[in-house]
Amino acid sequence: MARGEVLAVRQASVSLSGRSILKDIDFSLEAGEFCGLIGANGSGKTTLLRTILGFIAPSSGSVTIDSGGKLASVGYVPQKFALDPYMPMRARDLVALGLDGNRLGVPLPSPGRRRKVDEMLESVDATRFADQRIGNLSGGQQQRVLIAHALIRRPRLLLLDEPLANLDMRSVAGVVALLRRLSQEFQTSVLLSAHDMNPLLSAMDRIVYLAHGRAASGSTDAVVRTEVLSQLYGYHIDVVRVHGRVIVVAAEAEDDAQAAVAHDPVHVAQVP
Repeated sequence: MARGEVLAVRQASVSLSGRSILKDIDFSLEAGEFCGLIGANGSGKTTLLRTILGFIAPSSGSVTIDSGGKLASVGYVPQKFALDPYMPMRARDLVALGLDGNRLGVPLPSPGRRRKVDEMLESVDATRFADQRIGNLSGGQQQRVLIAHALIRRPRLLLLDEPLANLDMRSVAGVVALLRRLSQEFQTSVLLSAHDMNPLLSAMDRIVYLAHGRAASGSTDAVVRTEVLSQLYGYHIDVVRVHGRVIVVAAEAEDDAQAAVAHDPVHVAQVP
């Protein structure tokens, strides 16, 4: 790995059941960088996250994480996390599991443990609902608690799989601003997958744009361009800037492709 890199994905390809899912994915993240992993359903976002986590072995290439000497080098917020509203678990209880949920037995209470939990709850602005049942919280509140759970051991890398799905616009803006602040405060690299890049534009240092199992990475201005996206999709793509917005459309000759792009929210974004 190059000096300063926390995550290095080098020419990584993944095949599942004989089918190619990802091909020659290549990008890296440095400490404190915020990266959006953007792509439609089926583009390979979750597979890439699972490969970085080590759940799937790449068929070629490599994935390397610099732990910085930490045992908990990666934090993870999954796409689906079922929370029973009747489960007698408070928000602070779930955050505390991030400290010792991998150990057998009931953890003994201690002032140090509670202090760490309280500090993490405060960091994500969740103190006011820390003692409420986790299943009774709103979607945005639950995301804050899940982020606190993933970050309490101060990992070097935080992976989030579609954390903005099913949140209202206010909650989305709040979660993105929170993640940006924490990435800088903790110097944790953040890789967040999403369909729509719009909410992430003010936060992203770089983008990894997935299509058909391939990726383009770099700054938003460098990636969301006609020549780059045309090569990525394998047919002509127009990138049009109108009143500070970017609209990505397929060429008229590609009727099927145009329809697919028009219905894919990932292709409309405002670039700062």
